[in-house]
Amino acid sequence: MTAALSVSTLRRYALARTLFRPTTLLRAVRRLGFVQADPIRAPARAQDLILRLRVRDYAAGDLERRYPRLPLEEDCLVNYGFLPRETLALLHPRTPKPKHAWDAATAAQAAEIAAFVRTQGTVHPRQVAAHFAHGSAENYWGGRGQLSTRLLEGLHYRGQLRVAGRAQGIRLYQTAQHPPQDDSPTAKAGRAQALLALVLHTYAPLPDASLGYLAGLLDYGAPHLRAAIRTALQQARRNWPQARINGVTWYWTAEEDPQTCRWREDGRVRLLAPFDPLVWDRRRFALFWGWEYKFEAYVPAAKRRYGYYALPMLWRGDIIGWANVRQEGGAVAAECGYVAGAAPSDAAFAGALEAELARFEQFLCI
Repeated sequence: MTAALSVSTLRRYALARTLFRPTTLLRAVRRLGFVQADPIRAPARAQDLILRLRVRDYAAGDLERRYPRLPLEEDCLVNYGFLPRETLALLHPRTPKPKHAWDAATAAQAAEIAAFVRTQGTVHPRQVAAHFAHGSAENYWGGRGQLSTRLLEGLHYRGQLRVAGRAQGIRLYQTAQHPPQDDSPTAKAGRAQALLALVLHTYAPLPDASLGYLAGLLDYGAPHLRAAIRTALQQARRNWPQARINGVTWYWTAEEDPQTCRWREDGRVRLLAPFDPLVWDRRRFALFWGWEYKFEAYVPAAKRRYGYYALPMLWRGDIIGWANVRQEGGAVAAECGYVAGAAPSDAAFAGALEAELARFEQFLCI
């Protein structure tokens, strides 16, 4: 136990380890461990908004453009996103939960699609739909979509296909092969421990309730390791570096010391993605910043407080408000809100916000 720690120390630690000096795209993804993806573009996709702060000279769409040449994968962890290729060994072969198992007819259709992909090399979902004419099926959001697309997604989830790249945002698929895994209890325990460590690496420092929540979300990426992850979580709570502060137990990685990992304030305003590792955990957000931030893209417009795609606004080590950013002609415009009710009176703030919006224009190439 480290009784001398405070929440403010952990906040500075989170800032320092999460907002590291910009580097290459591959190194940034590896350092983050996991980059959550989201299809909404307001004004750019979440993965691009996350990477723009951590990759030198990053432009919107660079991840999609460069992905086919990098050892990265689109796959499922606690959510859907991008991972270093070496992480797949912890996740595959993946066995879905029984309630998601295919019946014999669906499995036969999927096997036909998998065989077709092997003969074609790389396929667009439209090719598959045209070849098989499977018709439509209900999608995850209650609408209708091509059954063949659902089967491609299912094959990808099961590790039989991988995402080879994208064409105008649409996933292109090719055959994937994963080496057989040792299914002994010891091997499963090792993979479960490594997955929990990866989650901690991405989101540390974590309050205990958030650690438990993330361990539960690993049911998405590793449902076949559920029991092993529960055991690994019990062990982690005993063995990981931790401190109890104001009634909350916090965890962090053994390789880092929150008391020596310092945030260097540079006077910049930073607009963060709603799924940025720094703000992803809403429980931690409230403990760190003293207010409740919500992602409201799926909230009816009349009930929104922050806006459709509000980006948390970081300035001088504090998240002081939010901004909804949009392209307006050949420039970027932002509607801002502030926790204090008004923008900071410090004269430096207006210039720092203007500079951040100028960086957004470069990022969006407008």
